[in-house]
Parts: sequence; structure tokens; C-alpha cells
Amino acid sequence: MKRLLFTLCAVSLVAISLSAQPPIRVMLLDGEMNPYHRWDLTSPVLKKILDEPGKFSVDVVTAPPQDSAMGSFMPKFSDYQVIVLNYDVPAGRWGDALKKSFEQYMTNGGGLVVIHAANNSFPEWKEYNTMIGVGGWRNRNEASGPYWYYKDNKLVSDPKPGNAGSHGNRIPFPMKVVDPNHPITKGLPPIWMHQSDELYAQLRGPGNNMTVLVTAYSDPANRGTGYDEPQLMVLNYGKGRIFHYAPGHDVAAMSSVDYVVLLQRGTEWAATGKVTQKVPDDFPTPKSVAYRVDISKMDPGPAAPRPAVRAANK
Repeated sequence: MKRLLFTLCAVSLVAISLSAQPPIRVMLLDGEMNPYHRWDLTSPVLKKILDEPGKFSVDVVTAPPQDSAMGSFMPKFSDYQVIVLNYDVPAGRWGDALKKSFEQYMTNGGGLVVIHAANNSFPEWKEYNTMIGVGGWRNRNEASGPYWYYKDNKLVSDPKPGNAGSHGNRIPFPMKVVDPNHPITKGLPPIWMHQSDELYAQLRGPGNNMTVLVTAYSDPANRGTGYDEPQLMVLNYGKGRIFHYAPGHDVAAMSSVDYVVLLQRGTEWAATGKVTQKVPDDFPTPKSVAYRVDISKMDPGPAAPRPAVRAANK
């Protein structure tokens, strides 16, 4: 009886200890309005997704819209375990002091989640491009690094000249796990259908310390490359961890169950190196999408004018 009581007490203490774990501190960094990527609409969705499991404490930090105000913009990155970057910013917007502060944060073991168009950002910043592995648009070309894609189940580094970044119309497409053993992808089905979204292709960059977790086939019938294009990548920078998440163009794309699950799991991994969240039963199948009604019904606001297909460097 004493042994049973001791065991029950020990289990109770462990449960209390686990429940008392402080939340993961997250900075959701956005700003820089443009007609293609409406962070004012998507950041509330990202925050809602991260608030859902009760595992994260999220502060939204919005960079000033004018160059003249950037000189005083110096967020304290070290107060956070992970930075979620929902930030499509052109060249020259961050000064040297801010860049060095961010580089030091990552070198010392900070976490970074790169959301969709954040891989368009900072084409001139060498260290940022090392962190994210690959990027698109904003005059990236062969000088930025090779194209990266899968062919015959092998990751290819293609140095041929050309501009970086392309995608077809926003339609559903299957996602394929190429590394099932990583904590982020462990337990996921090998293939599932993702909600209508931009399938980023022709991304290029240094690709240092980059592991591709998930790809998607860029169909030539939808102006694609004919290759399996990297969609989820993980990288290291110093002691820091990066989760590069290429999908997620808009509220509709973010309402996909897989998007919700992978953002939560990827953010936890970038912050801690572990994933404790289970894959839910409503995860999409290879033949059908699944979406979260509470997110899909969020008011998307007025539609921004945009072409059906963004060509490179536009």
C-alpha cells in the first residue's frame, strides 16, 4: 500500500510539474505592407493558431512602415525563445545594429520560423540568407546560390543561371514527406492534400545546413517546374534552429489543418528542439483537404489586387 501511495504521489508530482511548465515565449514579427502579402490579415490567424494549444505566449511586434522610423526599432530578441517572421521586407530596411542583434540572437541559440513570403525578404543580407537556406524574388539570381529541388528522390543543387521564385495559381496540391524521422514530421502520413495555396518553386540560395522535410510537385500544367519543390525545411545557424515554412499565402491557406498542425509543431521545435504535440485525427488524407472552420471563417478583409501568377522579380 505504501509503495502504491508513493507511486501515485510521484505520478501526481510529475503531472503537476508538466502542467506548470511556462509557455514558450514567441515574438510574431510583421510589418511592411504590400499588395501581395497582407500581414494585417494573416498575423491574427497565426496568433490564433499559436494560442490554440496553450503552449505558447505570443507577442505581436510590428515594424514601423517608414525608413525614417527604423533607426529606433530595436526589439529585444533575447526575451523570446522563437521569432515567427511574417515579414516581406525589401532590401535596406534593417540597419547594421539591428542585423547584428538578430544574428547574435540566432548564434546564441534563438529560434526562427520563416513564414511564406519572409523568404522573399532581405536579398542583400548574407547571414539572413544563410539562415533561411533558400529564398525567392527581390532580384535573387545565380549569385544568390543554386536552385534546390528534388529529382528522382534526390535533392539537387542546380547552379544554372536564372531568377529565383515562381508559383502557379492557388489550388490544392499534395505534400510529400521526405524525412519522416524529424520531430516535426514524425507521425505524419507520407502524403496529404494541402488547401489551395501558392506552391513556391525555383527557390535558390546557399542551402547550408539545410534539411528538407516535405516537398510538393510543381505541376507544369499549373505553370510549374516539373520538380518536387522544397516546402518545409529545417536549418541550423550557430546554436539556433530555423523552421522554414514556404506555404501560407493567405487566410484560406492557413485554415488547412496541416498548416495549423505544422506551424504549431515547427514553432515548438524551433524554440526547444523537441515536439510534444500529437498529430490530430482530422489531419488531411492523400485525397482530400481538411480545414479548421473557425479559421476559414475569419474575415479576410478586402481582396488585394494581384495577378493570377507572380513571375520572378515581380
